[in-house]
Amino acid sequence: MFNLNEFKTRRHQLIKAMGDGIAIIPTSPELIRNRDSHYPYRFDSYFYYLTGFKEPEALLVLVAGDDSKSILFCRDKDIEREIWDGFRYGPDAAKHEFGFDQAYSFNALDELMPKLLANQPKLFYSLGADVAWDARVTSWLNQVKAQARSGVSAPDGVVDVRKLVDEMRLYKSSYELDVMRQSAKIASRAHARAMQYVRGGQMEYEVEAEFLHEFYRSGAQAPAYTSIVAGGANACTLHYNANNGVLKDGDLLLIDAGCELDGYASDITRTFPVNGKFSAAQRDVYDVVLAAQAAAIAQATPNNHWNSPHEAALDVLVQGFIDMKLCQGSKDAVLESGAYRQFYMHRTGHWLGLDVHDAGEYKDKAGDWRKLEAGMTLTVEPGCYIRPADNVPEHFWNIGIRIEDDVLVTDGVCEVLTVDAPKSIADIEALMRG
Repeated sequence: MFNLNEFKTRRHQLIKAMGDGIAIIPTSPELIRNRDSHYPYRFDSYFYYLTGFKEPEALLVLVAGDDSKSILFCRDKDIEREIWDGFRYGPDAAKHEFGFDQAYSFNALDELMPKLLANQPKLFYSLGADVAWDARVTSWLNQVKAQARSGVSAPDGVVDVRKLVDEMRLYKSSYELDVMRQSAKIASRAHARAMQYVRGGQMEYEVEAEFLHEFYRSGAQAPAYTSIVAGGANACTLHYNANNGVLKDGDLLLIDAGCELDGYASDITRTFPVNGKFSAAQRDVYDVVLAAQAAAIAQATPNNHWNSPHEAALDVLVQGFIDMKLCQGSKDAVLESGAYRQFYMHRTGHWLGLDVHDAGEYKDKAGDWRKLEAGMTLTVEPGCYIRPADNVPEHFWNIGIRIEDDVLVTDGVCEVLTVDAPKSIADIEALMRG
C-alpha cells in the first residue's frame, strides 16, 4: 500500500513548517535479544512517517530554506550481505524508489554531516530521545563550531522536530485511513475468531495463538503490542500479559489485542464469557460498560474537547456503580470523592496511529483540553474491574470488563473503524453458539 506522493508531501509539509534550518531524524537501531539473535526489527515511527523506508541504519536530513532538499543516508548495496540478511536498497535505488533529492551511504555520515550543518540557522532534532545519537550529533556540531574563526557558524539552537511532526501525525490522510481500516478489519476478525474458538480448560496462550494466526495470515506484519488475554481474575489487572492461566467455565475472558499493518496499529478490547453465556452479574456489569462506551463514542465529534468522551463514560459508569451498590451516595458525591476509582482507574482513550499510544498533545498551550477535529483517530475504552473486597457484593468478585474500539472523528457522526468486532451481548452469545 506504499504511496510515494504521501511521503514526499509529508516531507514538504515539514520543510515548510521549519522555515529555515536543518532537520535530523534517525530511525531505530537493531537490538540484540541474546548473543547474536536480534529482536524483530521495527523502524522509528517519526522516521517512517517521513520516508516510508523500513531498513535499519538509516537517517533522514531535511534542509529548509531557499535551497530545500531531502537527503537519505542508508546502508550500502551489498550482495554478499544480502545472502545472509536479505535485500537492501542501497543509496541509488533508495533515492529513486522513495523520492529523495539525494542519498548517501550511512558510512559517510561523519564526513558529510558537519558540512551539511555548517551555516544553518537552526537544528531540528529530538534531543534526549537517543543518547547514542545525541553524542554523535554533538560531535558534528563541535566540528562546525571549531571552524568559527574561518567564518563558519553552527546552528544557534535546537528545536524538537518531533513537536512539529506530532501535529502533522494527529490528522490522518485518506492513505493512512485506508491502512487503518484494513488493520482494524484484520483485528476484528481475530476477535471474532477467538470467540468462536474458546472453551473452558484451554490456556490463555492458546487463544493468543489464534490471534497471531489471524494477524499473519491476513497480511499484518506483527501484533501492535503484547496481547492481553486475561481470564477470570486476571482481567482485573490492567496490563496483564502473562497469558498462561487456565480458562474456567463461568469466567469472563478479556482480550486486548490489535495488529500492525504497514506501520499502523489497531487496538481492540472485547470481553466475553468462556462458556458463551453471560451470568446475571456479568450481564449487569457489561451493560453498564457498554452504555458508557456508547455515550463516549457519541461525544467523539468536532468541537467537543478531548476529555468529552471520558466525561460521558464516567457519568454513565458512576451511575451504574451506584445502581449495583458498588458505590454509595449521590453521583456528584462519588465523582467528587473519587470512590469510583476502586473500579475504574484509567482514562477512556488515547490517540491511535503509527504508535498504539500515538503522537500528539492532549491539551493546548493554554492548558485546556484540545478540541477534536475531523481526521483525528482515537480509542474509546471504558471498563470496570471488581476485585474482591469487603465493600463489594460477592457475586461481582473478579469481574473485569473493558470494551475498546478505534474511532475516526469526522465532520458528522464519528466512524467506528472496529465495528466488525462483535460487542453486544446478543451478538457475542449468538456467535459463540454458532
